Amino acid sequence: MTNVDVHQHLWSPSLVAALRSRREPPFLDGWTLFLDGEPPYEISPADHDVTRRTELAAADGLGRVLVSLSAPIGVEWLPSAEARPLLDAYHEGAAALPEPFGAWAAACVRDIDASVTADDLDRGFVGLQLPANALADATGYARCAPLLDLLEERDLPLFVHPGPAPGGSEGPGWWPAMVPYVQQMHAAWFAFRAFGRPRHPRLRVCFALLAGLAPLHGERFAARGDGSVVGVDPDVFVETSSYGPTAVDAVVRALGVDAVVQGSDRPYAQPPRHPGFGLGGAAAYAFRIANPRRLLTGKD
Repeated sequence: MTNVDVHQHLWSPSLVAALRSRREPPFLDGWTLFLDGEPPYEISPADHDVTRRTELAAADGLGRVLVSLSAPIGVEWLPSAEARPLLDAYHEGAAALPEPFGAWAAACVRDIDASVTADDLDRGFVGLQLPANALADATGYARCAPLLDLLEERDLPLFVHPGPAPGGSEGPGWWPAMVPYVQQMHAAWFAFRAFGRPRHPRLRVCFALLAGLAPLHGERFAARGDGSVVGVDPDVFVETSSYGPTAVDAVVRALGVDAVVQGSDRPYAQPPRHPGFGLGGAAAYAFRIANPRRLLTGKD
């Protein structure tokens, strides 16, 4: 397998058109994105130019780039009648992307229909992305169980990404990324341990943004948790988007080098300039080749 980035976003013309057809959040007015409870956000058209993004992937030495629906937009949480046209537009555009792009499927989590998601996965998607706030507690795992059962049946991975973060319209622009996104990932990490793994023993899962640094709370869990041993789950991965050498080194110390995969969140952040994050060539190989291969295929 070639060098892989497991987490980028690239809006196809079909998705852009579907968002522009709406008049209630989430919607696009030109290139201005309107979300519920967040200030308007100006999208750069160049960030979603396929030719330019293909050139950037080549410059980064990436042979495979996995894109996903931007879960903070909130498409997955819409009623199915509203979500479906947007999800269809996303899947249509993502499935048609040229090399080196692949994609994660998306699903409505308000009105779950595993048969529809199965049809979407049949189009060649590498796995399924779900918003972290849909998997934050026992209720969320019970609701999403049909989707997770489907992934186990097909031996495909789950990608957990921050979901909508309303309530940030009065704060600084960086507030959603720094507070609710991180909190969501922290909750999703421990919810998977408590509710996800017991129900889905064969599921491979990757948490965005180093799971909000939740793995670094292992010592506190040992002191204040359920008394179980804090071990490393070989089928649980974290990706590196928006973090650098300090955080990655700490997470490697907590989980080991085999748990980390490269994700960049482009265009909102950039791939690392040094893929090994200062840990050397062997770490770079693990993060970009060996570990993504195990995440995506279950094979060494």
